[in-house]
Amino acid sequence: MEYKEIATMKERPSLLGFGCMRFPTLENGSINEEEAEQMLDTAIAAGVNYIDTANPYHNGESEPFVGRVLKKYPRESFYLATKLPIWKAETAQAAKDIFFEQLNRLQTDYFDFYLVHALDDARWQKVLEFEIIPFLEQMKKEGKIRNLGFSFHDDYLVFEKILLYRSWDFCQIQLNYMDTDIQAGLKGYQLAEKMGVPLVIMEPIKGGKLVNLSADIIETMQKQNPNRSVASWALRYVASLPNVKVVLSGMSTMSQVKDNLKVFDPFIPFNEEEQKMITDIAAKLRERVKNGCTGCEYCMPCPFGVNIPQNFKIWNEEAMYGDYAVSKELYVALKDAMASQCKKCGKCETMCPQHIAIRKDLETIAAYFDK
Repeated sequence: MEYKEIATMKERPSLLGFGCMRFPTLENGSINEEEAEQMLDTAIAAGVNYIDTANPYHNGESEPFVGRVLKKYPRESFYLATKLPIWKAETAQAAKDIFFEQLNRLQTDYFDFYLVHALDDARWQKVLEFEIIPFLEQMKKEGKIRNLGFSFHDDYLVFEKILLYRSWDFCQIQLNYMDTDIQAGLKGYQLAEKMGVPLVIMEPIKGGKLVNLSADIIETMQKQNPNRSVASWALRYVASLPNVKVVLSGMSTMSQVKDNLKVFDPFIPFNEEEQKMITDIAAKLRERVKNGCTGCEYCMPCPFGVNIPQNFKIWNEEAMYGDYAVSKELYVALKDAMASQCKKCGKCETMCPQHIAIRKDLETIAAYFDK
């Protein structure tokens, strides 16, 4: 197993981290605990020592399950990471209560890595209003937190504001070879590197989208190296970045665990030829988008409630990755904001800086997902 030294923390986490949000499940939706425990045991036996969970994962089941499994291992043999779901707290005291409840749920006296979960601008304002940072800093002084950070889901400017607010021990961002300009992106990576803030990476395989690729893309990868899995290219892309200390993978099957372990034992960083191949693949996938919507929302609000950017995002991602079933599910979940609710008033088109034929494209989307 490959390990990364973090000099500022005196920590040595495994480059592959086990993300505990996609365990196998039973028919009733609960965690298949027997199978999930075997997966965790296999990963730990192979040297994985960074275990990442969170309060809401698996409808609240992940933390107590992980706590039970890890109880059989010496506490100093692994790094435990979990997160504060600030959106669940109506008061400052409620946020503090959640923290202490997490210690009990995970059957531990301290967290090695503790994050304020999924920060965006609104949640950050709540963190400041409730004075959460001083509380967490006090928990660190008391030894209940060893390293304090945050995970992030918003645009770069918000990331910059939060990262520069204080001296963070680490932070966690979404990054993969398709999302280099989304959320914090590579620009956020570079800022964190400049500030000396170690990074944990989530969604390196984009929730599985970078596994279920078209035959021509897979053929290109196999020509480069027939012995590497499709998922391995996505994992190696982010793991090759010097300031990435942990790459989280939310594994759902034992075969995924074993394939991921192969990627990091031994870990071989990208060479120039491989980097060029991935850059070319990303460009090829982006060429498949149906329109040039940037998500700027100048077209919003729609008088009839249509979420225009979200409809376009679902449509464009389906064109890139070809996962119709998942895209249709996301489309139907929009309900009254679906493309089919468009009344063709044309107001949106007068505001679109990309000059997209929005009415025509919404009509196409509605027909496509209604088939």
